[in-house]
Amino acid sequence: MKIHKVGIIMNGVTGRMGTNQHLLRSIVAIRKQGGVALNQNEYIMPEPLLVGRNLNKLKKLAELSGIDNITTDLDAALKDASYQIYFDAQTTGRRYPSVSKAIEAGKHVYCEKPVGVSTEEALSLYKMCKEYGVKHGVVQDKLWLPGMLKLKRLIENDFFGKILSVRGEFGYWVFEGHTVPAQRPSWNYKKEEDGGIIVDMLCHWRYVLDNIFGKVKAVSCLGVTHIPERVDENGNPYRCTADDAAYATFELESGVIAHFNSSWTVRVRRDDLLTLQVDGTKGSAVAGLRHCYVQHYGNTPKPVWNPDIDQPINFYDNWSKVPEQEVHENAFKVQWELFLKHVVADTPFEWDLLEGAKGIQLAEKGLESSEKRAWVKIPDLT
Repeated sequence: MKIHKVGIIMNGVTGRMGTNQHLLRSIVAIRKQGGVALNQNEYIMPEPLLVGRNLNKLKKLAELSGIDNITTDLDAALKDASYQIYFDAQTTGRRYPSVSKAIEAGKHVYCEKPVGVSTEEALSLYKMCKEYGVKHGVVQDKLWLPGMLKLKRLIENDFFGKILSVRGEFGYWVFEGHTVPAQRPSWNYKKEEDGGIIVDMLCHWRYVLDNIFGKVKAVSCLGVTHIPERVDENGNPYRCTADDAAYATFELESGVIAHFNSSWTVRVRRDDLLTLQVDGTKGSAVAGLRHCYVQHYGNTPKPVWNPDIDQPINFYDNWSKVPEQEVHENAFKVQWELFLKHVVADTPFEWDLLEGAKGIQLAEKGLESSEKRAWVKIPDLT
């Protein structure tokens, strides 16, 4: 049995997303399963080094994860040849300088999104990777969610016929902190700290739309700050300067029209925190994070508008749940395994830093659209 040990510098995993999704549910889970299989005789075993600025947080994370290899010295870690990969899950503003140093040190890089605070930064990192000959990738986790995979399979089997539209609803109520503690960090609501839901979520919608429904060619977006004041982690009130809701319409090259409502100021009355409804000439589907429901043309009811009587049709009755045809693993873990295979065995990996730059580009164009109150075209980055 051949084991390929791959050292990974994991910077910024003391945060919620980095701890739960990337460390515990991805890297630790991969180690517990015995590594990533390349074939019957070869496995990849990740060897993480946890990096952060707060030693106490790192010690607590080491105790939680069972990974006792920790440091606050990123520069020293980057000089260590036993680590081939640098992973960054810091806040967006800290990403560019750290990733740049990792590339210059010859490390392969894998980043959370957004990969920078601007398209220019992201493209610069992409070009640096090409120049230094290192492999690179960006987290695009929603592509491996069971609900999205089921939608993609329906498309591949021509369930929808001609797809007409996509309607996305994302979000939940994030408490302001005055009476109930907030469940998201305060920087999310500060423009000066790279916060805002447009920057956060349009990066996601770019890769979801591009990979499943068609390339985005134009956007019309309105960003709003509905809640003007919140309370931070130290109990201090602060003024919100970033948008907490975005109402965006996208025109795709495929002819599909997509509309996404993204909000941290909405109360959920739908199947999941994220739902996508896809309507086509032959049928429709509604997918959440894990489940998907379909209605074929032949099962579509024929309602008649009459506001004077109770609606006689139960519109939920004519939908069928897509059966579970396979076991789906954690979406972050799936992409981690693909990137590790890419580094060790040079298998294809198309979700690179250029794709990350496209996400930031759409967020920037969304902000531009909101400011101008106008449709904005999306130029080709390639």
